[in-house]
Amino acid sequence: MASSLKKLISSFLLVLYYTTIIVASSESRCRRFKSIISFGDSIADTGNYLHLSDVNHLPQTAFLPYGESFFRPPSGRASDGRLIIDFIAEFLGLPYVPPYFGSQNVSFEQGINFAVYGATALDRAFLVGKGIESDFTNVSLSVQLDIFKQILPNLCASSTRDCKEILGDSLILMGEIGGNDYNYPFFEGKSINEIKELVPLIIKAISSAIVDLIDLGGKTFLVPGGFPAGCSAAYLTLFQTVAEKDHDPFTGCIPWLNEFGEYHNKQLKTELERLQKLYPHVNIIYGDYHNPLYRFYQEPAKYGFKNRPLAACCGVGGQYNFTIGKECGYEGVSYCQNPSEYVNWDGYHLTEAAYKKMAEGILNGPYAIPAFDWSCLGSGSVDKEYSFSS
Repeated sequence: MASSLKKLISSFLLVLYYTTIIVASSESRCRRFKSIISFGDSIADTGNYLHLSDVNHLPQTAFLPYGESFFRPPSGRASDGRLIIDFIAEFLGLPYVPPYFGSQNVSFEQGINFAVYGATALDRAFLVGKGIESDFTNVSLSVQLDIFKQILPNLCASSTRDCKEILGDSLILMGEIGGNDYNYPFFEGKSINEIKELVPLIIKAISSAIVDLIDLGGKTFLVPGGFPAGCSAAYLTLFQTVAEKDHDPFTGCIPWLNEFGEYHNKQLKTELERLQKLYPHVNIIYGDYHNPLYRFYQEPAKYGFKNRPLAACCGVGGQYNFTIGKECGYEGVSYCQNPSEYVNWDGYHLTEAAYKKMAEGILNGPYAIPAFDWSCLGSGSVDKEYSFSS
């Protein structure tokens, strides 16, 4: 009798255990996000670097033609118009996320953006110790996260809802971040072997930030990978001595640079998969920025871009309309009249048209892994592929 009771209890506990696991793993991934919290660099910066700058030495993004296609006057975004974060906000029916720096009334309702142009995943002091002069900004990922933690109690105090609940209802955009950790040493002439040593450290920094935010209550993370740098006008100009035969014959890009980017992205995806197993109640989505962008270079006409779209829209000089030290926003530097036909905006960043198509691929297409679940938004809201403002 005791043996039978013991078996019954064991069976009950086993069923309870598996039921708990199933519930945790099958918890609806669909959320009606009430805000966006963003960390990263210029790919998501909606004006932080502009507000952090000396008024007597404003960055190029403070001047036309930045913002020419949508935000007039310029908003500090590194593009002719909207960024991926802006299209995500439109899709969700949320306000454009204001920069934290320079904002008068920071709130979850408006969303909060800590991304800063030039920011790195690794701290500035660490990079300098490695001989990498990353003196663009010292607002690294850990600094951004520390600021968020400092202001969080006051933000939550102004709400009637629990702090963890507020974060759980927010879409947390983790980047893109890490690209500048590679850009600085590449442009300083470091070898690829030296730079490759940074990859696990960058991945760890991103992972640690995600874990911290999970502990605070974050439940949905969009974590983008990097761009195919070998197709960037800036990198193509930097390595212009590379023989023509070493360029991809179909795209004109530099394969070994793109392979390095894919190596970073593979390591990032592996780490995100590990975190997802550790935190099954959280939804960690990898945002593939590499493949949709690379397809624009492979089949530009299919996506509405001009043939061989490697040249920057805004720039001057050389095969790629780009000259280091004489870049977009500087006096005497012109820009194209049809930026929607270009992929590259200023040599480093993309046009609004490219960002829009990438956002569509993340929100509705195959470039979010796993895909977003929009089922709880209703049938009228699921296919919003062409609902962005024109």
